[in-house]
Amino acid sequence: MPAAVAPTELALFAVVGLLGGAHCLGMCGPLVTTYAERMPSDGRGPSWFELRQHALFNLGRTASYALVGGLLGLVGAAFYAGADFGGVGDVVRGVAGVLVGLLVVSVGVTRVLGRDRLSALVPVSLGVGGLFGRVAGVATARVDDYANGPKIALLGAIHAFLPCPLLYPAFVYALGQGEPFAGALNLAALGVGTIPTLFLYGTVLGSVPAARRAAAHRVLGVAFVLLGLLPLLHGLGLLGVPVPMIRVPHYVPPSLRP
Repeated sequence: MPAAVAPTELALFAVVGLLGGAHCLGMCGPLVTTYAERMPSDGRGPSWFELRQHALFNLGRTASYALVGGLLGLVGAAFYAGADFGGVGDVVRGVAGVLVGLLVVSVGVTRVLGRDRLSALVPVSLGVGGLFGRVAGVATARVDDYANGPKIALLGAIHAFLPCPLLYPAFVYALGQGEPFAGALNLAALGVGTIPTLFLYGTVLGSVPAARRAAAHRVLGVAFVLLGLLPLLHGLGLLGVPVPMIRVPHYVPPSLRP
C-alpha cells in the first residue's frame, strides 16, 4: 500500500460507510426502490440480472465518491503547496487540521446525542438547493432508460452530487488531507462500506427498523469522532498547542508522510 494511504483511515472510513448505510436508506432508498421496480422479476427472489444491476449501481456510486475525494485532495494539495512556497505550510496545515477535525467531531457528537442537526452543513442550506433538485430530477427522469442496462451505474454516480450529511464531512476531510490518492481511496472505502445495506435493501430487505437505524447512527457518531480527532490533534500540535496525541497503529499524520 502506498505510504500516503493510512490503513487506519481506510478502516475508519469503511466503518463510517457501513454504519452510515442506515442513513443512506433515507437518502438513496427511494431511488433504489424506483429503479428496482423497473426491473423484470418473477417474484421468487432476486435474479442474476437484478443482482448485476444493483452491483453496477453501487459500483457507479462508489466510483463517483472516489473521484470527488481525489479531486478535493488535489485541490488541497495545491493549496498546501502554495502555503509551503510562502513559508507558512505548517500554520496552514495546523489551521486546516483543527477546522476539519472540529467539523467531523461535531458531526459525530450530534450523531451520538441523537440530534441530527446537519442540514446546515449541506449546500442546500446555502441557497443552491435548486441545483441539487435538478440533479435529482435528472436521475429520476432517466430511471426508465437506465434501470435495465449498464447505464444504471450513472444513476449511482449522481449520488456524489446530492446533499448528504454522511458524505460531506468525508469530502471536507479529503480536502483538508490534501492527498489525491488517499482522498480517492478513503472515499472509495466509505462507498464500499455503504454497499451491503443498500444492496440488501434493493434485493431482499426493503426496510430497516427505526430502532436499529437510531443505534447505527450513534455508533456512526463514535466513528466520526475518532476520525475527526486524528486531524484535530495533529493540527493543534502543528500550531504549538501541547495536546496528547492518539497513538493509532499504522496511522501517520499527513504532514509526516513521504
